[in-house]
Amino acid sequence: MKVPLLDINAQYSPILDEIRAEIEKVFATHAYKLGPQVKEFEEEIQQFCSVKHAIGCSSGTDALLLALLALNIGDGDEVITTPFTFFATVSSIHRIGAKPVFIDVTPDTYNIDPNKIEKAITAKTKAIIVVHLFGQPAEMDRIMEIAKKNNLKVVEDNAQGIGAKFDGKTAGAIGDIGTLSFFPSKNLGAMGDAGMCLTNNPDLSAKLFQLREHGENPQYYHKWVGLNSRLDTIQAAVLLVKLRYLAGWSEMRRQNARYYYENMSDIPQIKLPFIHKKAESNFNQFTIVAEKRDELKNYLISKDIGCAIYYPKPLHLQECFSYLNYKSGDFLISEELSKKVLSIPVYSELSRQQQNYVIDSIRNFYNQE
Repeated sequence: MKVPLLDINAQYSPILDEIRAEIEKVFATHAYKLGPQVKEFEEEIQQFCSVKHAIGCSSGTDALLLALLALNIGDGDEVITTPFTFFATVSSIHRIGAKPVFIDVTPDTYNIDPNKIEKAITAKTKAIIVVHLFGQPAEMDRIMEIAKKNNLKVVEDNAQGIGAKFDGKTAGAIGDIGTLSFFPSKNLGAMGDAGMCLTNNPDLSAKLFQLREHGENPQYYHKWVGLNSRLDTIQAAVLLVKLRYLAGWSEMRRQNARYYYENMSDIPQIKLPFIHKKAESNFNQFTIVAEKRDELKNYLISKDIGCAIYYPKPLHLQECFSYLNYKSGDFLISEELSKKVLSIPVYSELSRQQQNYVIDSIRNFYNQE
């Protein structure tokens, strides 16, 4: 049996006619740049994410860059974040001339540890980038309290957590600016790159709208140096259709996650994802911590089961960030996780037969010992 890590064909097949019809509207108007579907999609995301303003852009990476630019963060500033995340979280800080300051994650949620934030704050600290890793929101109540106390801005890197919630609040709509990625493998994926910024602040919204078009307003007049980061109308058309199904897809992911909990909790060699009591995850990934992780990965691949390591090397140990002078041993939890995490299929179209095959294969691997 073949079980991919993500089956994009299974997701698209039932809705292709709807997508084609929406794309045909773009072809009919030739409004390829910021056409009506972009605005419509922004309005739909506002409702879905319970946020006042949504600003489409060309990628989740650009969304982070735009957020930092809108918050006037730049040369000499420090931004606190986690080393256990995708590269773009930290590259965006580097690219605007600020300094990434890492703190470790919690050993249960793998999100940034609020207990360690205040010790990292200096006179140069301007913001915190919080990552809602694998679809589970970080502890936003405590983080926002710390930020308010220390006059810091909060950017939510919500590339993996669309629709997730913490304490009843929608991830990405809690901090000063939230960012979304619509990379094709995300729960809400485009047919290419696309992203979005979210905010409840009208002034930040106005600035973000300008920054995504070179900082101009009106045309050819520039108050800021922005980016060429418009959301393509065709991508917005695709996402408009898919958004109609997102809540259902997310619930199917949660059901698949529950099935794993019910049927793998007795395997002593693996640790299943811990979900904070205030959090509702969208399970962008189902990430286990596994003994003999690399051997298990190779075994699953040999059984035609898709799996992946997110992430094999923490960012404080990446060569390009060596100038920050971090070393092995500085963030022990992140370093240990990088050696043991493995993400297994949890996508909404996953069948019980496929899921049982994954479970049986993991069990069989450890029973061989």
